[in-house]
Amino acid sequence: MAYVPGVALLAALAVGCSAGSDGSASDADSKPGGPTVTTAPPGKYRTLPAPCRAVPGSTLKDLLPGVAELPQQQQEKAFRGSPTVTYDTDRKVGCSWKSDAPDSTRNLSIDFERVVSYDPAVSDDDRARTLYAKKETAADLSGVTTPPGPPEKPADSTAGEETGTGQPDGRQGSAGPSPSASGTASETPGAPGGGSEDLRPRVLDGLGDAAFLDDLLTRAGSTAQHRTVSVVFRTSNVIVTVRYGEQPALVTKVPDSKELQEKAQALARKLAEVISE
Repeated sequence: MAYVPGVALLAALAVGCSAGSDGSASDADSKPGGPTVTTAPPGKYRTLPAPCRAVPGSTLKDLLPGVAELPQQQQEKAFRGSPTVTYDTDRKVGCSWKSDAPDSTRNLSIDFERVVSYDPAVSDDDRARTLYAKKETAADLSGVTTPPGPPEKPADSTAGEETGTGQPDGRQGSAGPSPSASGTASETPGAPGGGSEDLRPRVLDGLGDAAFLDDLLTRAGSTAQHRTVSVVFRTSNVIVTVRYGEQPALVTKVPDSKELQEKAQALARKLAEVISE
């Protein structure tokens, strides 16, 4: 039995070495100045509103003239809207409406996109900020955000001298010979006075964290003119797009940019409140 103390001593030494090894590993992991992994905070919004119920009925009646003249059943169907087909309603939803009045056709659509970053080092807000910036860049607002000043050229300036300063895609504020593309409210059909008012595509203040407005005048078919005003804004990790358009029944009439812009902006501000509720 004399060998037992020796065995016990060996066992004690083995345990001591094992404990020392664990302690060394722990110390290495917690060494001051070592790399740490920080997960970016999630976005403020985890859900999206029901898009077809996000616009109040009174607002729809104002934006869709002519619907109120329809029979009750058709009114309800028109105001109900058509939901956008999406495969992930937690990430992206939308709705659209249309009205056919004797004097014009109006189109309205809204889209909500909840941005989620799958990179732990990039927050949802930062990812949304990047996506919003791409949309603003695609709108090509450069060169059209400065309010128009008084004409500097004499009245007999040739049309060729004015060519090249306009927007080839028909955006509001192009300086071509057509008064419908002018950036001044006094030259906009249906817009009263205030020639210094800027109706061109531009960045908007006081709407979400960032916002811009685009105004595009195109031709539908060979004659009719169609104007679409888009308002895009970001609030935290949600990006909202409002599109409001009009195509007059008369081919000689140009859609009123001032009216469409005011109504599209008013709706965008209502939707910003809906998101925050």
